[in-house]
Formats: sequence, structure tokens, C-alpha cells
Amino acid sequence: MAHAATIFLSSFLLFLVQPLIARLILPWFGGSAAVWTTCMLFFQVLLLGGYAYAHALNAKLRGRGQAMVHTMLLAAALACLPIAPAESWKPAGGDEPVSRILLLLGATVGLPYFLLAATSPLLQAWYVRAKPRGNPYRLFAISNLASLAALAGYPFVVEPYFAAHEQVVYWSWLFTAFAAFCATLAWLTPPSVLEREHEESAAAKPPYLLLLSLAATGSVLLLAVTNHLTQNVASVPLLWLAPLTLYLLSFVLTFEGRGWYRPEWLWWLLLLWLGAMAWLLVDSDFNFDLPVQLGIYLPGLFLGCLFCHGELYRLRPAPRHLTAFYLTVSAGGALGGLLVAVVAPLAFNGYYELGVGLVVLALLAAVRFAGVSRPARVASLAVLLGVTGCAAYDSLRFQRDVRVSTRSFYGVLRVKEYGSPGEESYLRRLVHGAIMHGEQYQYDGRRRLITTYYQPSSGIGAAILSAQDRPLRVGVIGLGTGTIAAYGREGDLYRFYDIDPHVVALAKSEFSFLADSAARIEISLGDARLAMEREPPQRFDVLAVDAFSSDAIPVHLITREALGVYLRHVTPHGIVAFHVSNRFLDLVPVVARIAREHAVHAVVVRDEPDDDDDSLRSKSDWVLVSRDAAALRAPAIVDAGAVPAEDRPDWRTWTDDYSNLIQILK
Repeated sequence: MAHAATIFLSSFLLFLVQPLIARLILPWFGGSAAVWTTCMLFFQVLLLGGYAYAHALNAKLRGRGQAMVHTMLLAAALACLPIAPAESWKPAGGDEPVSRILLLLGATVGLPYFLLAATSPLLQAWYVRAKPRGNPYRLFAISNLASLAALAGYPFVVEPYFAAHEQVVYWSWLFTAFAAFCATLAWLTPPSVLEREHEESAAAKPPYLLLLSLAATGSVLLLAVTNHLTQNVASVPLLWLAPLTLYLLSFVLTFEGRGWYRPEWLWWLLLLWLGAMAWLLVDSDFNFDLPVQLGIYLPGLFLGCLFCHGELYRLRPAPRHLTAFYLTVSAGGALGGLLVAVVAPLAFNGYYELGVGLVVLALLAAVRFAGVSRPARVASLAVLLGVTGCAAYDSLRFQRDVRVSTRSFYGVLRVKEYGSPGEESYLRRLVHGAIMHGEQYQYDGRRRLITTYYQPSSGIGAAILSAQDRPLRVGVIGLGTGTIAAYGREGDLYRFYDIDPHVVALAKSEFSFLADSAARIEISLGDARLAMEREPPQRFDVLAVDAFSSDAIPVHLITREALGVYLRHVTPHGIVAFHVSNRFLDLVPVVARIAREHAVHAVVVRDEPDDDDDSLRSKSDWVLVSRDAAALRAPAIVDAGAVPAEDRPDWRTWTDDYSNLIQILK
């Protein structure tokens, strides 16, 4: 009972700290989904380190030596509390993000996380010493059940009701209690069970390569599906945690030991969902259909992980090899994280890892289901061929009409071409993941036309046109193609903020909005909010907040504190324009609330072109905020259809400490 309780608490803290610390540092690195992927890489590598430590401690030390070493490390971890990252870790702008995030996490949560990671395999080994005839693998199911409770509780209980600094304090106190329990258990556990070790001395070693492959495939599927979903919605804990929750649930069910995993009935379900995921990978009609995406990929991820982890349990060795087994499983998880977080961005110019993961899963299924029955064997081979074909087609389709494709920490950027040179309709479009970030006609007579979300009928267009009775200073958070620069006139200043150097390079080399603008153009590289916090007041007449991460403004750009930063940089009559267009999230009340908190005024401008409108206008929603109510009653803004932005009195204000995605789902 004591072993199970301590493992439960350690795993609860282990997986509670993951979304907690990721949420704290997300604003520092532009709100990118890659922040979570990098955090996952860190956690998986440190999990591997913890399992290696548990294996070495169990193999090299006996009796009280283990207790002494582990107690000393627990005491050192307590000295690292609390786990809040220091302000000195904030990037200055233009820094390479992956290594900085890894170093930050190591300095902040490294040792506490390392010891939490080592707890499950180490205490299972201690359990074998205390109860030689017990089943230690069931404790791994308890470990994952605790992890599941932490992940499910974070978006629904922790994040909505506790501010970030409160989360840090409570976690630190719980870790202190864990350290006390773990140290006590270390000294109370019997020194050894030599008889049991002698009985198992001839036990066969497990197939480590197959174990590694199964664990790595589950990890690749987890991260690839998470990336796929967060590209199209938002980089927020809820959409990080749903796939991870299913991943852990598959461990709980397979390692619980009651035979929940049965290959003879799972094979047809897994093959069916493999086919469905491969079909959705290449189907264009449901790219942005959230219910379909979630309804196919989340159950498919669960079934894929159930297969991988069920096969791990079937291949589990005798307890003598317990820590080596868990070390191999952890190494597979870390390898999967390394492939998705580091290798894929370097090797690929698109998001191909989901297709690759599905092919490898189909291959492993064909190998492991070969012995189930003849129909399972034939169906597995057919699905393997089909999935491979779909993955290959998806990679070819992704580059269709693409002039330039590049991938970095912040995502995949493609410049697509439509039409032929010399035609009036010839244009280029910048696409970030699946989201359009602007387009430009390449025909000389139409090159300076303003397109998409930025036309005069849009909120930002109306805001700029309302103030053109004087030279303007305009700030823009999010460069894209630089379309807004087309409004620039002689004597105007347009200052763009963007965190991705690849965006800046493409805006200059593939589009001419910046070069053609009559205004003076300035570009600040780095996270916009961090840059503006350091700058003196810029006295902008208009400040556009147009930084998309997936299909949403990064949360740290839409909080009460963020609006305070923006208002410091605009004139008393200036306008802050938030681009809140979104298929899934209703951000208008969020902006209306933070505006009310600052005692300023807010209106919403919805630009909805008719279906037969061929002017390349895009549907857009902008919320315009100003200290001066008269500025929002300018003719250009009124003619654009501005109406008051409605607050939701029952909603809590979004701050740097608090945000709630669930309440704003449409």
C-alpha cells in the first residue's frame, strides 16, 4: 500500500508539472506549439535519465546504500524549490529557442523531475524486495493512472481555479510531502531478496529492439497527432493534454494485468482506424472539421498506443529484468520525442511525421498480428500498403503549387503559386501550417492591391483609414506577407514585430508589399510582447495584433497585462486592433473584458464577404480598442459596421496568470 501511494503521488506530480511549466514559459517563446513538443522532448529524455538512474541504483548498490544515495538527492531537490523559472531566462530576441528551453527546464525543474521520473521503476524494484511473490507491473498501471488524473485535472480543475503562481506553490508543497514519503520508504524497504534473484538468474532476456520500436512508435504517434491538432486550433494545454491522456490511459489498461488488451479482438479495430486516419490524412474536405479530426485521430491514437503498449506488456520480462525493461521503454519514448522535436524539423520541409508514424504502426501491426489468424495477416498487409500509399500521396500533395517550403521551430511555411505569370489572376500565398497568412497578386497592375483580412472593409483597414488625416505611426504584431504595409504613405512609419526569421526572409524575397510601400519600414525580430516591454513608448496611432499561432492569437498577447503594454505604446487617441478570426474559439468577449478592465472602449468589426465575392476578401473579425471613444466613431469605422464588443460578465478576466480555453469554445 505504501509503495502504491508513493508511486501515485510521484506520478501525479510528474505529469502535473508538465503543463504547468510549459504554460509558464509558453509566452516567452511566441506561443508556438513547438514549445510543447520541445518540453515533451525534455520530459522524455529526463524520464529516460530517471529510469537509467533507477536501473543503475538497483544494479550497483545493495541495502542501505540505495537509501542513502536517494535520500541525499531528494534533499538536494528540495533545495531547488519553488520551480518558477527566473525572469533572466526570457529570450532577448532572435535566440535559438530549442536549446534555451531545454536549459531553462533543466535549471528550473531538472532535479525534482528526474527523481519523480525514477520513482516508479525504483519503487517497483523495492516492492519486489518487500513482497517477492507480488506483481510489480500492476504498480506501473497505478503510476499511469495518477498521471492520467493529473492531466485530466489540469485543464478542468487546476488551470481554471488557480493562478500560475498558486500552482507553483501548491506543487512545491506536494513535492516536499513526496520527498518525505519516498525517503521513509527507502529506509524501511528490506535490503535484498537473494532467493528470488537466484531463481530468476536464468530468465531469458526480453527482445529489447522490438520493445524499443514499440515504445518509440507510441511516442511518435502521440507527438505527431498533438502537432496535427494544435496546428489548426491553438497551442494551449487542453489540446496538448487530450492526446497525452489517451496515451497514458493505454498504459493503464494494458499494464493493469486483467487482460484488457486482447490482440484477437483489437486487430480489426486498429486496422479500421489506421485506414480512417490514412484517409483523413489525404482528404481535403475535412481539413478544418474539428469534430471529424478529433473523432478520427484521438480514437486512432488510443488504439495505436493500446496496441504498442499491449505488446510491451505481453513481452514483459521476469522481475529480475524489470528496471532494464523500463529503461528500454523510456529510451523508446525519448527516441520518439527526439525524432519529432529535433530530427523532423531538420530533415523535413513539411509535417510528414504523422504519415511516417502511421506507416511504422501498420508495419508493426502486420508483424505482430501475423500469428493471430489468416484474415488478420492478410488485412494487415493490405492496410500497410494502403497507409504507405496515403502517406506518400500526402507528402506529394503538400508540395503541390509550392514555390518555397521551409520548416523551423515555429512551424512550416510555404509560398504557393496560383495561375501563370502574365495573367491578372496570378498570385502568391503564404501558408503557415494550414493557415493562410496573406497573399499578393504578381501581375504588375495588381501587385499593390490589398487582399484577404486587411482590405478597407476589415477592422484594421477601417482603423488605418480613420486616421489618415496626418502622418501615421503603425505597429503590427505578426508580419506575414507584410500586406498592411500597402496602406503606407510618404511620411508614415510601419513597424513590424515577428518572432520567426523565416517569415521575415519570405516577406522580403517572395512578396513586395514591404518594398513597394511608400512608408518607412522597420522590423523587430523576436517575441513582440517581450520586445515592447523593453522598448520606450512608440506612440503608434494604430497597433495591429495579428500574430497567429495555429488558428489563434497566442494567449500571452491577449491578456490584461498585454493590453497594458499595448496602451503604453499608442497615443491617447490611438487604436489597438486585435485580429480574432477563429473557427473554433470566441475571443471577442475576452478582448472586451480586458478592455473594460483598463476602462477603455471596444468595438467589433466583422467583415463577411458574399459567397460570390471574387475580390479575394477574407472573412475576418477585428476588435478595435481605444482610450478615446470618439476615435472608434470615425466614419471609416462606423461604415465598416462596428458595433460594441460584448463582454461576458460571468467570465473571469484573462491575465498572465489565468486563461480558460474551455469557456470560449464555440
